[in-house]
Amino acid sequence: MKEESLLLDVFRAYYDARKHKRNTHSQLEFEFNLEENLVKLYEELRDRTYKVGRSVCFITGNSVKREVFAAHFRDRVVHHLLYNYTAPIFERTFIADSYSCRKGMGTLYGVQRFEHHLRACSDNWKRSCYVLKLDIRGYFMHIVRQKLYDQVMGTLWRYAGRKNSMGRYWADVLDYSLLEYLMREIIFNDPTFDCEMRGTSKDWEGLPYNKSLFHVPEGRGLPIGNLTSQLFSNVYLNVLDQFVKRTLGERYYGRYVDDFFIVGTDRKRLSQLIPQLRGFLEKELELTLHPDKVFLQQVYKGSAFLGIFVKPHRRYLLRKIKSRISERMAKMNRHLSDRKVDRNRLLYISCVANSYMGYMRHMACHRFKHLLVERNASFCKMGDFRGEKLVFVPFIAGRDVMKQGK
Repeated sequence: MKEESLLLDVFRAYYDARKHKRNTHSQLEFEFNLEENLVKLYEELRDRTYKVGRSVCFITGNSVKREVFAAHFRDRVVHHLLYNYTAPIFERTFIADSYSCRKGMGTLYGVQRFEHHLRACSDNWKRSCYVLKLDIRGYFMHIVRQKLYDQVMGTLWRYAGRKNSMGRYWADVLDYSLLEYLMREIIFNDPTFDCEMRGTSKDWEGLPYNKSLFHVPEGRGLPIGNLTSQLFSNVYLNVLDQFVKRTLGERYYGRYVDDFFIVGTDRKRLSQLIPQLRGFLEKELELTLHPDKVFLQQVYKGSAFLGIFVKPHRRYLLRKIKSRISERMAKMNRHLSDRKVDRNRLLYISCVANSYMGYMRHMACHRFKHLLVERNASFCKMGDFRGEKLVFVPFIAGRDVMKQGK
């Protein structure tokens, strides 16, 4: 990351940032004068004059509302640049059972690991064991920025004298002065300042105060929606991961963002861990456990994690997840009933439908999948669900669809 390669790295970060973000307003605006904007951004980074721009704030979700701050595309390029530089170092510090926002991992991987721990601790469901599930209250909104900055830079400086996968020292590869500058600008930036509000005031009704950056104490909180926030959230709770694995010696442990679990055969010991974990979080990270989301139960009765209810030898979708899928499929079905649907829209809807069908292949929900097909008749007019896996194949080659797409 020396100065001569910084411009090339900025261009690479741009191509990473625009993936799945094509045709957005800020992306098109930035791309209108692409080379000029990238060179200008490079010069600001080189001269240490870069400042985080204005964010767009809106509410997403129906049953569970979340306040999202979307950064301008120009800032997202910088986020990807910083991620590309630092993620390889942070990945070396994470435990294997930290699932969120990591390449090759995700919710399905987290569920599979959760089931693996249940099976391993119970000797393939033959032995009685228990699972302790915990959640952190308003996690993103209560991250202490100064603590986060100290953790991030402490880890980066600790690896400065170590070699990377290419055999070069990190201090020779990375420009640590630029890293410190960008970390300060991004971590301590207040996205609520001069932000653009989308939606109406009614959208914020029902959102708890502790889940809004507009009401958190000064020096706390990270914006949900940024790539850097996802990375920093793992770095901040890596301290908890190390405490549970190294100090407490818990073998069957896993975490997805702020949801984590511990599986064990001794119910009393698991219950005794709750005050230890609560005290550690409050002392070291200034976070609190959610009092209404502490669950300790026997494994054979089943346990939910990441929207999946896991029982011996089978998995089920939770009702709320089924409801979300049903609502989304019904909405797409209404779009397909419109004769003006074009080719690109049909392809997008088919990708969404197949993603749901593919995800449900890993669950015991065969009846629910067939029920979705029966309820959404318009799908069969524009395509067909084929095979045992119910893959949706749109009639792209059909004369009517092609005419509508012109």
